[in-house]
Amino acid sequence: MQTFDGVTLSADGKVAILALNRPDSVNALSESMMAGLNAALDAVQAGSFRALILTGNGRGFCSGADMKELSAHRTKGAGQVLERVFHPAFRRLRDLDMPIVTAVNGPAVGIGMSLALMGDLIVAARSAYFLLSFTRIGLAPDGGITWLLPRLIGLARAREMALLAEKLPAEKALEWGLINGVVDEARLMDEAMALARRLAEGPAALALTRKLLWDREGHEAQLAREAQAQQRAGVTEDFAEGLAAFQEKREPIFRQK
Repeated sequence: MQTFDGVTLSADGKVAILALNRPDSVNALSESMMAGLNAALDAVQAGSFRALILTGNGRGFCSGADMKELSAHRTKGAGQVLERVFHPAFRRLRDLDMPIVTAVNGPAVGIGMSLALMGDLIVAARSAYFLLSFTRIGLAPDGGITWLLPRLIGLARAREMALLAEKLPAEKALEWGLINGVVDEARLMDEAMALARRLAEGPAALALTRKLLWDREGHEAQLAREAQAQQRAGVTEDFAEGLAAFQEKREPIFRQK
């Protein structure tokens, strides 16, 4: 096993297993962790792997961006942080020359949900849920989710998730077509590995096929639009209120300023 900043990389034959590894924060994505993720992807691409499993260690897949760093994002510009810190890894996953299986082992929240949906096949534990929590702290959705989500579950349901910021349990996510399977927690990695091994033994055309199913230009354009929206949202008083409310463990009072 190789260890990077907030990420581990292990191998099972032709399958690489990349696990987010900040369990104390439910794998919240910090700037250093994103650097670790990129370093792990360097190792994946340098190896002889044919498929990748993306999962999280501990009790959840990913709780979203590290809230301890969000106040600094307000100073630096939330949209600029997206482009500098997060987008490079999302582009690399999109353009990877091998299929990706996501094993969602618990909550997938905010940009953590965006990350989970980068998988070509997605299986979730029964206890998992998906949550677009952005509006709860006065931000707009990001990580390419506004491009991908309507294509997976339809525009009406995507609007519901993005605007109301309510949890979507794994079973309902399967019913909606967001994911490909739901299994008991104890079977999650076995199921993900079975899928990944099947893909790893497939033809080279699988890598070509996954890329054909991505509208790369559309996704790229939406990343830019999201960054612009987040840049604007990140300087509002509502974002400052959302952060304060989170830190004080109370409901925010938004004034739309």
